[in-house]
Amino acid sequence: MKPRYSVEQINQITLFLHQKGTLDFSPLPNGLFPAAAFGKDKSYTGYSYTWVRDNVHVAHAHYVAGVVLTATKTVQTLMEYFIKYRHRFVDIIAGRTDPANPMNRPHIRFEGKTLAEVGEKWAHAQNDALRSFLWIFCKLVNDGKLDPSQDAMNMLALFPLYFQAIQFWQDEDSGHWEEIRKISASSIGVVIAGLQEFEKIVARRGPIHDQAGIVDSSLLESLITHGRQALSSILPAECVQPGSARRRLYDGALLFLIYPLQVIDGAIAQQVLANSIAHLQGEFGIRRYLGDSYWAPDYKQKLKPGERTMDFSDDLSSRDQLLPAVGEEAQWCIFDPIISCIYAAQFQANPTDATLAKQTEYLNRSLGQITSDEQQQVPPLRCPELYYLENGRYTPNDHVPLLWTQANLMLSLHAMKASCTMRDVIPKPR
Repeated sequence: MKPRYSVEQINQITLFLHQKGTLDFSPLPNGLFPAAAFGKDKSYTGYSYTWVRDNVHVAHAHYVAGVVLTATKTVQTLMEYFIKYRHRFVDIIAGRTDPANPMNRPHIRFEGKTLAEVGEKWAHAQNDALRSFLWIFCKLVNDGKLDPSQDAMNMLALFPLYFQAIQFWQDEDSGHWEEIRKISASSIGVVIAGLQEFEKIVARRGPIHDQAGIVDSSLLESLITHGRQALSSILPAECVQPGSARRRLYDGALLFLIYPLQVIDGAIAQQVLANSIAHLQGEFGIRRYLGDSYWAPDYKQKLKPGERTMDFSDDLSSRDQLLPAVGEEAQWCIFDPIISCIYAAQFQANPTDATLAKQTEYLNRSLGQITSDEQQQVPPLRCPELYYLENGRYTPNDHVPLLWTQANLMLSLHAMKASCTMRDVIPKPR
């Protein structure tokens, strides 16, 4: 790792990581990805299932890196899954089922090979996951990479109708981390991103008619306005609802609203970024939020394998008791490459040495998170989910490699190559 890179050096690092399998993505035959690619059976983790959110991030990274066929295949199969269970949307839109029960909502975790729902109770009230799919699907359509069928267009129409039915701008969902339900800026922001991409399609094609209702520009504008008003009342915090269980000033999920979604910018984006660095950043990674008890110190010693990834969304109190103190939370590996990409966008908009140095710093942090030969409990040269305290020392947890981390690392390498290329062609002052 270096404080300054050339294009050739980034190419060498990327090639090395591909040769060592660090950036290998092995999709299922239908193009979907499990959450983690384990070398041995770790079905007890549940990470062999497919998550909508993770697949969107993996597809987006491939798209940005120019591997378009992989991205489109993943997104098209996700569409097949949603069409298969479109009744989840229709029943809530029609008022036949109660969205208060998360099992009635569209399922965001499922069996990837068969596109079958998983019967186990889960925190499926995750508006960000649904809208992240809407965002990537519509983005590929708007960029001319997908030509949606009529069934796909009808399915797309159900998303805004569904979010109108649940009033997403004041809906309590479990969000990115699948935990206690609250009104979260990170979820509202992802919904806005999806609606804005969908709005481009409707502006070009006209209203979309489905049996469940009609989606036109006025409906989308109304929903976006509701979302923007709610978002402005919460940011730069994640949640401002009263009560210590919900109220949250800092959350790493807000970073995704800056990149890749570009829902927030300017001063508010700078504040979200500064808050994440000042309050959540650790030596090994970045915390999801303060007080996060997932993979608290000595997690494997305190919980049996089947208990570590169970649904805690109804009551976090038992798990929260495992965290001795704020500051000892697990430090995640999905955020540093995103921060590097955020600085990349700033550099490419206004090239300065200071911004490029920050982009490089967070790329180096991302590279430093890759596992080594010394960590015998996990394979070397792989991207972990997180580092947690085990016997007083930060170590990767069982979920290695996590494909979401790989995807973000691939994005940050691609962004660094672009910045280095741009720096090298900028005329030097005489």
